[in-house]
Amino acid sequence: MPVLDPDRLFPAEARTRDIARTLFAAIEGAPILSPHGHCDPAWFAGNAAFPDPARLFVVPDHYIFRMLVSQGVPLTALGVPRVDGGETERDGRAIWRLFAGHYHLFRGTPTRLWVDHALAEVFGVSAALGPDTADAIFDEVADRLAQPEFRPRALFDRFGIEVLATTDDALSDLAHHEAIRASGWGGRVIPTYRPDAVIDPEYEGFAGNVAALGRLTGCDTASWEGYLEAHRRRRAAFRALGATATDHGHASARTENLAPDAAARLFRTCLQGEAGTGEADAFRGQMLTEMARMSVEDGMTMQIHAGSRRNHSGPVMAMHGRDKGFDIPQRTDYVAALKPLLDAVGMEPELRIVLFTLDESVYSRELAPLAGVYPALRLGPPWWFFDSPEGMMRFRRLTGETAGIYNTAGFNDDTRAFCSIPARHDVARRVDCAWLAGLVADGRIGMDEAREMAAELTTGLVRRAYRL
Repeated sequence: MPVLDPDRLFPAEARTRDIARTLFAAIEGAPILSPHGHCDPAWFAGNAAFPDPARLFVVPDHYIFRMLVSQGVPLTALGVPRVDGGETERDGRAIWRLFAGHYHLFRGTPTRLWVDHALAEVFGVSAALGPDTADAIFDEVADRLAQPEFRPRALFDRFGIEVLATTDDALSDLAHHEAIRASGWGGRVIPTYRPDAVIDPEYEGFAGNVAALGRLTGCDTASWEGYLEAHRRRRAAFRALGATATDHGHASARTENLAPDAAARLFRTCLQGEAGTGEADAFRGQMLTEMARMSVEDGMTMQIHAGSRRNHSGPVMAMHGRDKGFDIPQRTDYVAALKPLLDAVGMEPELRIVLFTLDESVYSRELAPLAGVYPALRLGPPWWFFDSPEGMMRFRRLTGETAGIYNTAGFNDDTRAFCSIPARHDVARRVDCAWLAGLVADGRIGMDEAREMAAELTTGLVRRAYRL
């Protein structure tokens, strides 16, 4: 079998496969809209060559290194930096050999699809990755990376990316985004407002972060009113550089709608470091509602990524810091948790709140019914562990009958691995076409409707959900 099967992810049954092929042919070359991800804006500001294949594929990608860690490979052997600056592997070839020697672990996973696609389609590699081909493929990719047409901006244009949103801390100076704007390059790279560090009382250095927010905005963030105004000003600064969305990574979907004086008291308790676990959770919930109110004011789409127990391993967090592959799904309630927010702003027709989950049990029971009636809600695509062919198909089947597709937000790749972006969109488009082909084959929709829906799932829904 070739490295990339042209019929990958299409139905095995001949008639339905032919329908999927026809639908896919119409949208395969559509532009990529990437409204949520974690690519580094410095890549596009400086446009420097990527250093080597290992630092492009392995070191930044927790989908790759968590699998290797599960088989006993330490993060230090994969070049993942330590927070104390301690010793970690720096030889890109050694990291690549280790990755290639364990590549069999990825059989049947979406990561295998993404890496195979990037090697074949982006770098022209014809051999399958493995221990015997590791050095040859490393040299082939490294040779390409030294060429001007493989620098970040050139790849951005080649991938057909119309817009790419990064995820940026509320305290970021946004210097890289300003440099992109000033460079005159035509690529559209925009920030996304991620205020977790100044919203979560349990985030390390919370009080200092809030004080830094005050200095950055010229607001008195020791007061509740000044703190809220500081958020408004930072959101405006992000919007001035093209941002259309905010993002919130909370362990739960809890929201609150406290009276202003009660919210102010809770804020003071958190700022003084006196909040217990319940009070910290209540404050995060109150801030989701406050952020939603601000989105009504300024039109920014709000994303809620709930249900992840982040940084589950204490030792890994201590040695390597956040976002090192140890985010674990947990049960998540949306019906009761979102009610205070929805009572406050859920009927706002222009508000867009995109909901993500790592608890698939709530797709048909909670999320689809909620998005199927509240004007403000849209369902985000399958996220993290479910950003996979099977996860995408389950999502369509579990939500499509209740919410339809027009209460969803299309696809986003949510990645730090730049060269996987075309691959991830290719997978999503193929799965959507396979799902639509099944609806055509059993007579639930016509072929013309399927063509329109395929276009909507590819670009239309995301363009509207994120106001792109």
